[in-house]
Amino acid sequence: MSDKAKIWGSTLAAAAAIVGALFAVEGGFVNDPKDPGGATNHGITEKVARDHGYKGPMEQLPKSVAVDIYTQDYINEPGFNRVIAISPAVGHKLVDAGVNAGAGRASRWFQEALNQLNRGGQDYPMLTVDGQLGPRTLAAYQALERKRGRAKACEMVLKLVDVQQGAHYMRLGMPTFVVGWVDHRLGNVPLARCAETVAGGGQ
Repeated sequence: MSDKAKIWGSTLAAAAAIVGALFAVEGGFVNDPKDPGGATNHGITEKVARDHGYKGPMEQLPKSVAVDIYTQDYINEPGFNRVIAISPAVGHKLVDAGVNAGAGRASRWFQEALNQLNRGGQDYPMLTVDGQLGPRTLAAYQALERKRGRAKACEMVLKLVDVQQGAHYMRLGMPTFVVGWVDHRLGNVPLARCAETVAGGGQ
């Protein structure tokens, strides 16, 4: 098997582990009248499920459908699979934040973190914070790795994404949910995981 094929296979395995972690956090069916997302199962809202063609009761949404939705909407489409291939820990954080707050918002938090860590453009060019995770964003993260070291770059990005995510929660005016969000969504990717690679080894 080629090195490229091994990396691709390891990236798929890392993505599957992230989806498994999402299931553990999101739980099963809920329909809280205070939650604007409405009926939700496995973390998938009814609107998202319907947009993907699911017509059955939300209480019976199969996990396999949820896996497909997570993979398409929250891993591949926003380009987080490419981040997972570079840093599984940062990729996990972006996927989780994307599920909870929107993939575009998670991408902007990532870009903003990178801009704050480039010493005013000295270490790599400033990014347009547009939520479009393309080659320039990935190149900026890799430049940060080269400058700060693989683990340290990951640690700093995780911290800054958490800061922005926490500030987002505080602005929402939804106090019923803040305790759960802070408990389960902030600091949920341990900094110790920053040494991981897609192949499961260290630096």
